[in-house]
Amino acid sequence: MAEQTYRVEMKNINKSFGGVKALNDVQLTVKPGEIHALMGENGAGKSTLMKILSGAIQKDSGQVFLDGCEIFVKSPKEANDLGISIIYQEFALVPHLTVAENIFIDRLSEDNKGFISWKKLRGSARQLLDELGFNDIKETEIVSDLSIAYQQVVEIVKSLSRNSKVLVLDEPTALLTNKETRHLFRLLLDLKEKKNVSIIYISHRLEEVFEICDSVTVFKDGTYVDSVDIKDINEQELVTMMIGREMSDYFPERNCKIGEETFRVTDLNNGRMVRNINFGVCKGEVLGISGLVGSGRTETIRAIIGADKKESGKIELYGKELNIKCPRDAFKNKIGFLPEDRKNQGVLLELPIRHNATISCLSRYTGPCGWIYKNNETKDVTELTGKMNLKCSSIEAPVKSLSGGNQQKVSLSKLIASQCDVLIFDEPTRGVDVGAKREIYALINSLAEQGYTIIMVSSEMAEIVGMCDRALVFRNGTIAGELNGSEITEQNIIKYAMGVGENATCN
Repeated sequence: MAEQTYRVEMKNINKSFGGVKALNDVQLTVKPGEIHALMGENGAGKSTLMKILSGAIQKDSGQVFLDGCEIFVKSPKEANDLGISIIYQEFALVPHLTVAENIFIDRLSEDNKGFISWKKLRGSARQLLDELGFNDIKETEIVSDLSIAYQQVVEIVKSLSRNSKVLVLDEPTALLTNKETRHLFRLLLDLKEKKNVSIIYISHRLEEVFEICDSVTVFKDGTYVDSVDIKDINEQELVTMMIGREMSDYFPERNCKIGEETFRVTDLNNGRMVRNINFGVCKGEVLGISGLVGSGRTETIRAIIGADKKESGKIELYGKELNIKCPRDAFKNKIGFLPEDRKNQGVLLELPIRHNATISCLSRYTGPCGWIYKNNETKDVTELTGKMNLKCSSIEAPVKSLSGGNQQKVSLSKLIASQCDVLIFDEPTRGVDVGAKREIYALINSLAEQGYTIIMVSSEMAEIVGMCDRALVFRNGTIAGELNGSEITEQNIIKYAMGVGENATCN
């Protein structure tokens, strides 16, 4: 039998940064026309390897082959010329330019001696969009006016306009709705089957990997673990490969003593998506809020914390009604909120960890003239980050230098340092790896044991089942069902979320 010729083959790749070994003799093989998942915890080396493939950084040693021929890629432009494209979570689009201009941004005047043929440019863009089945995206539309999903399509079309053989997608569904994710999957399957494009798919979402990928390679701590066909592995085995633990250890044991009710929402209304919401939460309890996209979960939380002005309703803490008109009012009343959009709303990426952790309670460390008592601040932040097992070189390191999971821990540390009584977490583990997820689960568990009142909004049903004492399932702006203890199962959540559980008896 002839030896397999891989579309991408990376052998014995090594890379160090300042004496720290980021990649240690790793390998990757991707076949023509397959979707290949690349998985591992944050810091496992996935992004570093892809940056080497795309020419953004240079390897220390090893070999890279494309269709059986060794290549030496020194820049992203050289990678593009060879047919290798990478699409990051943060898109490389110019928001105020049109779709057509973005697709051909680096070739606007190609073959026109410096002059741009706008008719040819728009016609070429229209042809590419039609070939991929996106007739509803206008080539003349401004990119900033498009949805996140369609912006991602523009990135993919831009890559394919260069006749890409290899397409790398980094957490492509992190900001997409379920409907938009389905559309993306159809596009990727078409690229694989009709154009023979090899797709390297980086994701922390196990269900996506098992749905769309043909094979998977796992890295751990900068080393290669294994490569297997998806059909030959299950979720439990894949998690074990990534974190070295059984999936049964994924969620920590809950031994929290639930106390008296501390927080209550009564008759909360705000437009079509928040209708007659009533619930209470107790000290030491983790209350889960679940439901499909568009069910009213986010709108309810926004009305509670004052991000949206409520039409009617009452919010009480320890039996006292609160007057919350904005998130600052919620914070003053000891209600802390961890936003879903970590990078834009949860942390200040350019500032050090120390500043991020204390920014919400800085008055505790300032004197009468506004001087900051840095020694006290440093001592408290060092102690706090130690308890959270934050992996960083120093608390003076900028937050942008951390992995996604550790950035989330910094965002959490800000809430904990502020000494709020009620903590509302919106998608607390979105975009973090399975190892960091477990650490965040353990931290939430610890906070509940300390007597905090916790509300956790999550689109991951396994997270609701594994972490919560009680769960509310939202549908069409109302609470469709409430589940307690052993009633919290994926089956029961789905029943209520899809409208077949209102009159169903939970087993």
